Amino acid sequence: MGKYDTAKVRNFGVIAHGGAGKTSLVEAVLFNSGATDRLGRVDDGSSCMDFEPEEIKRNITIGAAVAHCEWQGHQLQIVDTPGYANFLHDTRTCLRALDGAVLLVSAISGVKAQTQKIMEWCQEFGVPVIAFVNKMDRERADFDRAISSMADSLETPAVAVTLPIGAEDDFRGVIDLVTMKAHLFKDDGSGDSETGEIPGELLDEAETQRIMLMEAVAETEDDLMEKYLEEETLTEDELLQGLRSGTLAGHFIPVLAGSAVRNAGVRELTDYVNLCLPSPIDRGSQAGTNPKTEELEERLPAEDQPFSALVFKTISDPYTGKLTLFRVYSGSLKSDSNFYNANKDVVERVGQIFMLNGKQQSSVQVATPGDIVAVAKLKETATGDTLCDGAKPICYECPEPMQPVISFALEAASKNDEDKINSALQKLVEEDPTLQVRRDEETKELVLSGMGQVHVEVTAEKMKRKFNVEVLLKAPKVPYRETLRGKAQLQSKYKKQSGGRGQYADVWLEIEPLPRGSGFEFVDKIVGGAVPRQYIPAVEKGIAEASLKGVLAGFPTVDFRVTLYDGSYHSVDSSEMAFKIAGSMGFKKGVEQAKPVLLEPVMQMNITVPDDCVGDVIGDMNSRRGKVLGMEPGAGTQVVAAQVPLSEVLKYAPELRSMTSDRGMFTMEFSHYQEVPAQNMQKLIAELNQEE
Repeated sequence: MGKYDTAKVRNFGVIAHGGAGKTSLVEAVLFNSGATDRLGRVDDGSSCMDFEPEEIKRNITIGAAVAHCEWQGHQLQIVDTPGYANFLHDTRTCLRALDGAVLLVSAISGVKAQTQKIMEWCQEFGVPVIAFVNKMDRERADFDRAISSMADSLETPAVAVTLPIGAEDDFRGVIDLVTMKAHLFKDDGSGDSETGEIPGELLDEAETQRIMLMEAVAETEDDLMEKYLEEETLTEDELLQGLRSGTLAGHFIPVLAGSAVRNAGVRELTDYVNLCLPSPIDRGSQAGTNPKTEELEERLPAEDQPFSALVFKTISDPYTGKLTLFRVYSGSLKSDSNFYNANKDVVERVGQIFMLNGKQQSSVQVATPGDIVAVAKLKETATGDTLCDGAKPICYECPEPMQPVISFALEAASKNDEDKINSALQKLVEEDPTLQVRRDEETKELVLSGMGQVHVEVTAEKMKRKFNVEVLLKAPKVPYRETLRGKAQLQSKYKKQSGGRGQYADVWLEIEPLPRGSGFEFVDKIVGGAVPRQYIPAVEKGIAEASLKGVLAGFPTVDFRVTLYDGSYHSVDSSEMAFKIAGSMGFKKGVEQAKPVLLEPVMQMNITVPDDCVGDVIGDMNSRRGKVLGMEPGAGTQVVAAQVPLSEVLKYAPELRSMTSDRGMFTMEFSHYQEVPAQNMQKLIAELNQEE
């Protein structure tokens, strides 16, 4: 925090699909650097980074966590990101604020769909990547297969920098292809190794791989290529120089091998983090928009520049209040000072500035370019906001929250919880912008939408733990609609005499269907004063109100036209109320005669799945009455575009995970309404009326 030259700062995320070992790797880096005094483990709940009860319970990373340490004269600021599909939104926002990334690839399972999506975001934000093939000590570990899966699945070529010595139970070290030395690990978990000569049986393989490394490095710079063509070799320094420039330019991904749980190969990886990943200076200026002039401006990563920073995460806590995490791009921010929020157009007061190691906080006096820090109890600031100098305002672009894919209706477990639900949800939505909360006016349900079933379940658990609000999760009601397929003409007369002034209204109506999406259309064709002008709006109002509760199952009726073409009235007994009732009665009677049908919402889905799962997914879509529109090939994947009724995919997220061994992802949005097939309609109407 101002202690290090900006050129010696490395802020990076650790990225991969869920279960690849990201948190274990961060724990090993912290332990090796002396930031922690023991090697934390996910399995026994001793991890520094996975500290939330929901994470400990499930043994997964749910929210991104930040850590700091020092390694070989460099300041490392590490973000441990989620890898499970339910929580990838947090990973995406973090990558926007980071300079580099370490990609973990499992030596057992290789690259998965989630990894491909994360790597697409790295390319979107221009984030250079180095890779670590993890779990080399596990059964079925295969370094070559992992490298091949990277070649098949990722657009950027992978280049081995270290090779494993042995595998599974026999994994005992790595060969550094730059120095051509073997590092044999100690078994005490210290991460230390003894340097020696390459085992004879691996020498040929190492020399072959080193040639491939030299060829990849030589292509990064003209001078290196010229020398390599002349001498067919490069020095260690030239290899290191080319590795750095090639990684920063995105020409290739350097790959190392090891085991995070055993703390084997982690020290070597951290050395290459310092070498290959960029500093804030390497990343250069950050472009943004001046909110007052709307002109493009830039900020250099220097302390003498105006202060600017991007908020990439918010943590809500009932005791300490809201904790705001941001990355500084330019200038500096001191404790007990002010900043301007360019998105909200407000000035906020900063108290103490913290740097984080998991849930542990330590105060710092100043934050400088490249720093990732946190402040507490900001009133207006939210994730995605830009903080800056009010005299030199700037606004950085932040990715929009990902759209939810699954919804649940919330029901308070007790009367005491009802009043507290909205307040708790508001705080959790501040923390996680991908959550959406709405009150469905039609079904009267409070609906919580998220990125998957586990995402919503975790949110409910947080509500109980943090805010003492317990809710029950139920499948939300599907917002069906009703319409008609035929025409009807009818007379609707309302006549009531009960002493004194009576009620009288007589209308002649024609009801007919309209094209899908047209809504309700009312046509006045009264001539000669058959119905007085002052009563005609009442007829329309009666029809409109009656259409909100259809005749089949009580859902709104849509896409129809009603024409009022005749009628009669009584000079004394007629009234607006009488004509409103006549219109309502006529609508219900006419719809029953006009072949009413039920409409169901249809969703547009884009499902990303591995090549070997495409047949299963398409077959499953057909079984759900879905319509496959086409496929778009990717690197080892296919994107299946389909339209499918909402009722068939209310809980599609866990079912897709099961079908694809957690390798599939999807997005979903409303497309249109269509008729429920005749063979399904009567059974569905009976079920809906029974629920009602």
